[in-house]
Amino acid sequence: MEKKSGKSALGKFGAVWGILGLTLIFGRGLICLYPYVEELPESTFVWFHWAALAGSLLFMGYAEGYKGFHLKFSPRAAARARYLRDNPTLVRVIFAPLFCMGFFHATRKRKIVAYSLTTMIVLLIVLVRELPQPWRGIVDAGVLLGLGWGLVSVWIFTIKALFGKNFDVSPETPDA
Repeated sequence: MEKKSGKSALGKFGAVWGILGLTLIFGRGLICLYPYVEELPESTFVWFHWAALAGSLLFMGYAEGYKGFHLKFSPRAAARARYLRDNPTLVRVIFAPLFCMGFFHATRKRKIVAYSLTTMIVLLIVLVRELPQPWRGIVDAGVLLGLGWGLVSVWIFTIKALFGKNFDVSPETPDA
């Protein structure tokens, strides 16, 4: 009985650390992007800048925020946090944010998706950094919206996964 309560505490800590780690990763992204959006030179905007900003917000809000985070990443990350709570190991708990993102102890498909998306995101960050203002701010405004939506979505799904009764999302682990 003593060992089970220890694992339970380890599992709870791992689940919290996993979601807290994701929050720190996404929060850092939000903090780093905000200054570029804030300095958008509104006075020099012409109609196509406004159209590009609206397009960036609509596209990234839908593609990144809704389709990417809300429908796919967030429920899965929450399911993996719940799995970690129920099946803790020392390695999973130490690297809980990476576990929740699907970088290890995941199906082959999940690992391929996690590593591919991460590589693509890093390449896009490098490319967008080279854009001059206002274009960088326009792109970053859309990313800020999508990433903010994603962070809130992770929190909502985590609450459902850890405290709700009807949460049927696969954690995509080899044994699930």
